[in-house]
Amino acid sequence: MRLLEYLHDDLILPELSAGTKKEVLAELVQAVVRRHPEVDAAVALGVLYDRESLGTTGIGDGVAIPHGKLANISDIVVAMGRSVPGIDFDALDMKPCHLFFLVLAPEQVAGMHLRILAHISRLLKDPQFRRAMLDAPDGDAFRAIMHTT
Repeated sequence: MRLLEYLHDDLILPELSAGTKKEVLAELVQAVVRRHPEVDAAVALGVLYDRESLGTTGIGDGVAIPHGKLANISDIVVAMGRSVPGIDFDALDMKPCHLFFLVLAPEQVAGMHLRILAHISRLLKDPQFRRAMLDAPDGDAFRAIMHTT
């Protein structure tokens, strides 16, 4: 599986402007809506907030993988953002998150949704990969790193 099958260049945001957890989710969802106008931003945000209320998707090591399922999409959508200064995302290790992978899946697609979450998690367990993503000097370099996944 290649992550870029689901993560298009216009859904890679190398410099998030967000400063809070809610702003991160909103900024990533807005990127998705620009590419996929069938996605209702309010519904997507509601699904993500509901998921976060069950437990944080800030998994530690500066990484968060917010995710949820939507009824009105036909394919899995992945968006990715980076915040060099970091954002409090209520992560399990209580540290700021810098790398955010948003995964939205159709309600009826459970297996692939879980495989993508597991794939992202495996990639981000590699400290060298995380460091390369954080140290990328510009958007082009950041996208080039993402193309290696």
